[in-house]
Amino acid sequence: MKSPLTTLCYIEKDGCYLLLHRISKKNDINRDKWIGVGGHFESGESPEDCLLREVKEETGLVLHSFRLRGIVTFLSDDDPAEYMFLYTSSDFSGELAQCDEGQLEWVKKGDFRNLEHWEGDLIFLDLIEKNAPFFSLKLVYRNKKLISWTMF
Repeated sequence: MKSPLTTLCYIEKDGCYLLLHRISKKNDINRDKWIGVGGHFESGESPEDCLLREVKEETGLVLHSFRLRGIVTFLSDDDPAEYMFLYTSSDFSGELAQCDEGQLEWVKKGDFRNLEHWEGDLIFLDLIEKNAPFFSLKLVYRNKKLISWTMF
């Protein structure tokens, strides 16, 4: 069983986010969506351990510094809750690698709204863009549609 704890990072460069177009896995809840990079905790990992490992595995990049922006709680139908540690970073090195989960692409920040994404992603990306202080956000989905959200 996968951990209910995850990380997600929006890596920034030249007014763009590095996004992952999730097109490779057949049974992927994120199939066809554009998202940041990250994934589930492995045994014994801290949020930062998971972040650094997932970014390296999915992109080939090494983060040198990063900022924890908030915690997002996802509730969806009868699935167990997921708790996501949301990060940003613009301090990294390395060469972009191929990702087995989809296609990586630098996307202008303003163009994200035109891509297929989860509705709730716009809420936390807007908070990031406004440089909001650390936040806790609860997103409730039914049948893959956002039905409510609460920010603490």
